Amino acid sequence: MKESFVSIQDLTLTHQHKSVLKDLNWTINTGEQYVLFGESGSGKTSLAKIISGQLCAIGELKVNFDNNSHLPAEVLFVESWYQFKNLEGVANFYYQQRYTSQQAKDTLTVHAELVSYGKEKGLHLDQVEPILEALNFASFASSQLIELSSGEHKKLQLVKALWLKPQLLIIDQPYTGLDAASRKNLNLLLDEVSEDGVQLILISNDTELPTSINRFAEIKDGKIGMSHAKAATSVSVEKDLKEIPDFLKESPLYSSEEIVKMVDVNISYGEKQVLKKINWVVKAGEKWLLQGHNGSGKSTLLSLVNGDHPQSYANELYLFGNRRGSGESIWDIKQHIGLISPEFHWYFDASATVWQSIASGFYDTVGLFQQLPYSKSQQVDELVDYFGLTGNKNELLTSLPLGKQRLVLLARTIIKNPELLILDEPCQGLDQQQTQHFNQLVDELCSNGMTLIYVGHFESQLPTCIEKRILLEKGEVKVVESLNTQTRHCEARSNLV
Repeated sequence: MKESFVSIQDLTLTHQHKSVLKDLNWTINTGEQYVLFGESGSGKTSLAKIISGQLCAIGELKVNFDNNSHLPAEVLFVESWYQFKNLEGVANFYYQQRYTSQQAKDTLTVHAELVSYGKEKGLHLDQVEPILEALNFASFASSQLIELSSGEHKKLQLVKALWLKPQLLIIDQPYTGLDAASRKNLNLLLDEVSEDGVQLILISNDTELPTSINRFAEIKDGKIGMSHAKAATSVSVEKDLKEIPDFLKESPLYSSEEIVKMVDVNISYGEKQVLKKINWVVKAGEKWLLQGHNGSGKSTLLSLVNGDHPQSYANELYLFGNRRGSGESIWDIKQHIGLISPEFHWYFDASATVWQSIASGFYDTVGLFQQLPYSKSQQVDELVDYFGLTGNKNELLTSLPLGKQRLVLLARTIIKNPELLILDEPCQGLDQQQTQHFNQLVDELCSNGMTLIYVGHFESQLPTCIEKRILLEKGEVKVVESLNTQTRHCEARSNLV
């Protein structure tokens, strides 16, 4: 009888006195290509870390590598977030550093990172070129790691994994931050490596998968069970929302009718021009969708709006009625804004509790460093209750499942009832039900007249309140348009970006 490729018996994992995996059993045979799914916090990532040797657990685990295979006898786990380091080996960055070119020189370029990885793994550089082209990543060779967006970091992880071609490749949320074209090409690349003998475990709730996927497994109540493909898709169900807190029913106090005004804005890094003659006006109360392929300039555009980009002073940029550089500080600007972005989430204070994380939104800090007056403490308590986080309020933010972490950050962004809410791919990594619930909350919270800029690739995964769209392509404005129900429906079917 042929030995199974992966054998797991009676695997048990407890985290912070909570049972995550309970006597889990799983057998993976040669040639089986899996999608692993389950609710947020069910233990998917923990199981992947156990299989790859990054996490210890009680039980028996055996990976039977093929000694006759030309592929490396290795389990490679691609995490949902890539933790890079600077040239001195330090990984402690703050998210504004991405836009400061002088500090960006502290990190390797993409090319240097690939050269280092190839040398470490004994790989040839010429073999990585087709992968870079397929994922539209070749043009980023000279970019510093700290300059990359979340989607671009994901591509770098995937490039290295597909280049290595280990015998077992586990990818956590493979499509996170990728545009439609990149997702399609990634599936083709995954099919290619599977034909070459790589076995896949994709941790994903997505429905557009490689054709090589032939098995589906679900973690539920700490155990794993086999499933049919149809069961891997979440059923769309709207949740009943609690009544919104009174202090958020009032319209924000607007300081200007124009929230953002850009006139022929240009941003360059050396010879590389990232934004070219951007003209854009966002008026109070408008709900905008910002779209574009990976590398189109979306994150840089938002960094101007959020006050983080140093080149804003060299451009004609007006925020909340004042020209940038007229004497206001970055903190003056942030008082008007509530923000969620993948980078901000990554660099958030790991020592903050749920309550502290929400309260920090009053002061635009990444943790709470002062005591709140009674009135503000009451508002935090109201939001904790509104978002269903009462049982978690004293827990560390980082200890929560991803879906709840995003709810905490949403609560943090709206605690001061800001004039402008910037949500940069806020549902990245969430499943269908979590995304729908999150956007349902956004619709409710923005009903008081709050201005919204929302970044999302899929038209079918957006708040219904979106009314206008700006599309970037290679740093230029390609489309500015008003959206109606019919337009949204057509674009939802095309999913162009």
